[in-house]
Amino acid sequence: MQDTNIDQHAAPDAYAFPLLIKQLLHTPLANTPDQEIVYRGAVRHSYRTLAERVARLANALDALGAKHGGTVAMMDWDSHRYLECYFAVPMMGAVLQSVNVRLSQDEILYTLNHAGADILIVHTDFLPVIDAIRARLETVRTFIWIDEPGVDVPEHGIAFAREYEAMLAAAEPVREFPDFDENTRATTFYTTGTTGKPKGVYFSHRQLVLHTIAGMAALASPASGQRFHRGDVYMPLTPMFHVHAWGMPYIATMLGVKQVYPGRYVPQNIVRLIEQEGVTFSHCVGTILHMLLTCPDAEAVDLRRWKVVIGGGALTEGLARTALGRGIDVFSGYGMSESGPLLSLAQLPPHAHTLDADEQVRLRCTTGRAIPLVDLRVVDDDLRQAPRDGRTCGEIVARAPWLTQGYLKNREASAQLWDGGALHTQDIGHMDADGYLRITDRAKDVIKSGGEWVSSIEVESLISQLPGVAEVAVIGVPDAKWGERPLALVVRKPDCDTPVTEEMIARYLRGVAETGRISRYAVPRDVRFVDAISKTSVGKIDKKTLRARFSDAQAADV
Repeated sequence: MQDTNIDQHAAPDAYAFPLLIKQLLHTPLANTPDQEIVYRGAVRHSYRTLAERVARLANALDALGAKHGGTVAMMDWDSHRYLECYFAVPMMGAVLQSVNVRLSQDEILYTLNHAGADILIVHTDFLPVIDAIRARLETVRTFIWIDEPGVDVPEHGIAFAREYEAMLAAAEPVREFPDFDENTRATTFYTTGTTGKPKGVYFSHRQLVLHTIAGMAALASPASGQRFHRGDVYMPLTPMFHVHAWGMPYIATMLGVKQVYPGRYVPQNIVRLIEQEGVTFSHCVGTILHMLLTCPDAEAVDLRRWKVVIGGGALTEGLARTALGRGIDVFSGYGMSESGPLLSLAQLPPHAHTLDADEQVRLRCTTGRAIPLVDLRVVDDDLRQAPRDGRTCGEIVARAPWLTQGYLKNREASAQLWDGGALHTQDIGHMDADGYLRITDRAKDVIKSGGEWVSSIEVESLISQLPGVAEVAVIGVPDAKWGERPLALVVRKPDCDTPVTEEMIARYLRGVAETGRISRYAVPRDVRFVDAISKTSVGKIDKKTLRARFSDAQAADV
């Protein structure tokens, strides 16, 4: 048999070019070394300076005892410092743990201990949390403090090795980063599931590089609209502790675009940065976009160049129409912590100009089509692929070269995640003939009323389009007759001339049911008006908390 293994014929000095995170810096340093990286409008660095600071950080961590395979944890807001950690820590062969700063103290303690963090870099704002748990930290031996100008330092008993900026200033600005196995673990972070303890997911250098390349290819492919290209100005509005900020900082860096980091999310500050820095591309959960659009400071700002990917929950048609009305090019993205995260994007097809406005909105609000290198399927309980008819529902499963291979130190949960050789998303949905996927619900959130399945996401999207509705969540509550039934929780817009009422919602949904878009079982017979809707630590609607809070709602309309 002919030998086809290329290694058998390689020249002795041929360079295999391992897919390491350091390789992502080659293009921007060659093409756009003077491009800006901005923090809160106050700090401005170039890509050339980024490379120097990455080297300084790695040298400083090395001097503090960071080892290949060790873990460096980071607690900060979205910043240039976080971007430096995205590169420096993995490039020296260590693992970056991005700590979810919105978790409880005990959950943060658990994740640091479970990950085996050796070194912890912590912003002033989070000193009280670390001070409260430091006696129970099992592996952290070195603390580095981020001193934010203008932020008061609370009293604490933490013995810091260095302050971040002073540490970098004292370190050498040059470092030769070595090659090593591209399958080396680069990052880890913890899922924010609503049951049990947080679960650690992890990603290798190879996985992150391939995710970057595929994400960049997907976002650059449309002829116009829903694009991310070299002329854009990028600002993340997804926390950098959460799934690598959807991997977008790596894509932005490889593109060499101007990057703007807002620090702590304060609506008026974000709006100011969008206007002053000319931000044209962002990504966030729907609640963040809603928060910005209702910020008084945004009323006079021209947002017509801004492109926004919405993920972490469905993009409702109501929010999409509001954003489009302001000139924002808004569309959905889909993924999960375990998928690193990008799986699909709801970019419009080339013939979009022939579609009416309602159909374009509908497509923008779908889960989208798989990005390059993703095998995305809807399957039945036996993993048989469902028809691509836009109706037949099943679980969404995925394969791609960057999906986490399991949960850290949790073999049982890992086996469940990959049961049958595909990653189980636990999302229920259907796919049409053009490959557009639409999630109808999370498996745990789907409502079964009188034997009929009800999509809470579909009902939420419909209610969101009513004037006077600021926010909506639909959950299933126990019902003595039907087993379960939908309950709508609605936040009213405070400045609406005609406040939305329960009768208005019911009448509208009954009319939709008559068209066949939803079943009559999907029309909530009870609507509760609330001041706010509970969210998880990453801004998603927390339906577990809502179900517990409103579990006694069954008697409202029997």
